Amino acid sequence: MTERITTHQAEDDPRNAAILIHVDGRLVPRAEAVVSVYDSGFMLGDGVWEGLRLHGGRWSFLDEHLDRLFEAAKALDLEIGRSRDEIVTALEETRRANGMETDAHARLMVTRGVKVRPFQHPSLSRSGPTFVIIMEHSRPSLPRPVRLATVPHIRGLPMSQDPKLNSHSKLNCVLACIAAEKAGADEALMLDVHGFVNTTNACNFFIVRGGEVWTSTGDYCMKGITRGKVIEICRVAGIPVFEKNFSLVEAYGADEAFLTGTFGAQTPVSEIDGRPIGDGRMGPVTARIRQAYKDLVAR
Repeated sequence: MTERITTHQAEDDPRNAAILIHVDGRLVPRAEAVVSVYDSGFMLGDGVWEGLRLHGGRWSFLDEHLDRLFEAAKALDLEIGRSRDEIVTALEETRRANGMETDAHARLMVTRGVKVRPFQHPSLSRSGPTFVIIMEHSRPSLPRPVRLATVPHIRGLPMSQDPKLNSHSKLNCVLACIAAEKAGADEALMLDVHGFVNTTNACNFFIVRGGEVWTSTGDYCMKGITRGKVIEICRVAGIPVFEKNFSLVEAYGADEAFLTGTFGAQTPVSEIDGRPIGDGRMGPVTARIRQAYKDLVAR
């Protein structure tokens, strides 16, 4: 059996054992970076987060990530308690303290804070918010393209839990990933409420057919920043790109398929539900988009 991999596969880096983590304004060693068991994020998944990549001393697309963070916090009626400038200062202090210049990943997390009693009502969160930055040396290392399996779990309607929210509540996606693993795949391909191809449990999803790039309408998936950049790259380069409904039949017949996300950028897909995609390797359109994305990040 082929070894399972993840879309966040990274090289082992011994420096990560000694990283300093930002916890509510303090930089503490990894082993001491803890939050209360009464924290809203631990207890209920009540919080929002962003993942950022460091390239050449700069955080890629930082403004877009902060826009999304503050928009999500507003939707949750969660007060971050810090300005954009203060968050940037915290990121930079953490980066410098860890001696990071490139190939680093930051997970910025904000929860409603510590509760006075272990129950759901947000009024019980009276000490907060909790603000954490985990920053690791992280270079993607994918030994092969990923394999996908469709699962019964879907990204739901916005009146239940809007899939555009980058919230701490990820159980639906975790269950989808487990189902894919049970099917012998690396990641789950999730459909939308109408049965059209949507997204994976961790990344946005694209296919290439006849030189055209297709992705979902975006109605039921994460508002991916890398997703948006790929669409922009295609438009600038004259590659036909469409946000549209398409079925599994059309995905199975794709010439190429790839995933997008902050960590892996563009990750090639070799098969869906056991059906090979193209020749099982990264296709020429995906490679062209990946190079254009690298050039964009390097500007």
